[in-house]
Amino acid sequence: MSPPDPQPLRTPPGSIRIGRVAGVAVYVRASWVVIAVVIAILLEPRVEHVQPGLGAWKYVAGFVFAGLLYSSILLHEMSHAVVAQRVGLRVRSISLHFLGGSTEIEGESRTAAEEFKIAVVGPLTSFAVGLAALGLLFLDPSGLTRLALEGIAGANLVIGVLNLVPGLPLDGGRVLKSAVWQVSGNMHRGTIVAAWGGRVVGLLALLWPFVAERITGVEQSTYSYLFAFMIAAFLWTGATASMMNARLRIRLPSLQARRLARRAVAVPDDLSVSEAVRRAQEAAAGGIVAQAGSGALVSIVNEAALLALPEDRRPWVPVSSVARTLTDGLVLPADLGGEDLIRAMSRTPAAEYVLVEPDGSLYGLLVTADVDEAFEAGAGR
Repeated sequence: MSPPDPQPLRTPPGSIRIGRVAGVAVYVRASWVVIAVVIAILLEPRVEHVQPGLGAWKYVAGFVFAGLLYSSILLHEMSHAVVAQRVGLRVRSISLHFLGGSTEIEGESRTAAEEFKIAVVGPLTSFAVGLAALGLLFLDPSGLTRLALEGIAGANLVIGVLNLVPGLPLDGGRVLKSAVWQVSGNMHRGTIVAAWGGRVVGLLALLWPFVAERITGVEQSTYSYLFAFMIAAFLWTGATASMMNARLRIRLPSLQARRLARRAVAVPDDLSVSEAVRRAQEAAAGGIVAQAGSGALVSIVNEAALLALPEDRRPWVPVSSVARTLTDGLVLPADLGGEDLIRAMSRTPAAEYVLVEPDGSLYGLLVTADVDEAFEAGAGR
C-alpha cells in the first residue's frame, strides 16, 4: 500500500466522490450521467424485446446496466491502482467519465517491468470480467439477466482488446512504452514511440467510418462520425501531451546543480555585515552563507535585506540579522541533477538554495533563475 496522501484531495470540478476503494478516492464525473442516459435510450428496444410491458421501467433497466458496465470499468482501474501501490507509487484517485475511466498515479515507474505490470493488468482484468460473464451465460439465464451478462461480456472483451492497441494514452501504449524502454534503456524514448503510436491510432479511428462505409456499403450515421471524431481527439491530445512531456524531460539531465552553482562564502553568523560583504567581494562570491560556531550552515543572507541596510550600520549589525534560516529543503546535495533536482526544488520553492558536498561543507549557491534560464536555453537548441 502507498502512504496516505499528505494533503486532502479536492473534488475535481464537475465530479462527485462516491467513496474510496483500496484507499483510493473514486469520483464519478458529470459526463458519466450523459453516457448512462444514452445507454439507457439505446438499450430500450432490446429491453422491450426481452422483457415486454415494463413501460418507463425499461429505461431504469438500461440505466442499471450502465451502472454495471461502469462497475466493471472501475475494476479495470482498480487493478491499475493496486499494482501501482504494490510497486511503491502513490495513487491519488480514480475517475469514471464519458470515455471510461482513468487512474491518477503520482510519479513514474522505476523500471520497464513495473511499467508493464501496471499497464497490462487493466486489460487482463477486463478480459477476466468478460470471460466470467460469458461463463455465466452457460447457466442459461433468461430475460434481463441474460441481456446484462451478454452486454457485460461483450463490452469487457472489447475494452480489453482496444486497451491493448499500442498507442498512448491507452494501456497498450504503456505496454509498448515498456517494451521500447526495456530494449533501449531509455524511458523517454519509449514514451515518444508510444505517443506516435497513439497519434497513428487516432488518425485511423477518425478514418474508420469512411473505411467502414466503403467496405460494407452501409451509410454511416452522423453519430458514427461524431463518435469517431471524439475518440480520435482523445487519442491525439493524450498522445501529444505525453510526447511533449517526454521531450521536456529529455532535457532535464543537462541541469546539474554543481555546474549551475554560484560561488558562495561561509562566514560566522555573528560576523558583521560589512566584514561579510568584504570577504564575499574578495572571493568574487555571489552569495553569503552564515554558519554557527559548530561549523553547521544555519542561514543564507537575503540580498534584498542586505541592500536595504544602510552602509553606516553594517559594521554593527551581525550577518544573522539579514539572513534567512536554512531548512532541510533549502540545503541540497551539490551532485543533484535532472529530475531529482527539479523534484527537490519543487518540494521547497525558493529563490536560492545552498549546495553542500557529501561531507556537509559548503559548495555554492543554486539560484532558481539560473536553473530556469538553463532549461530555456536547452529548449531553444
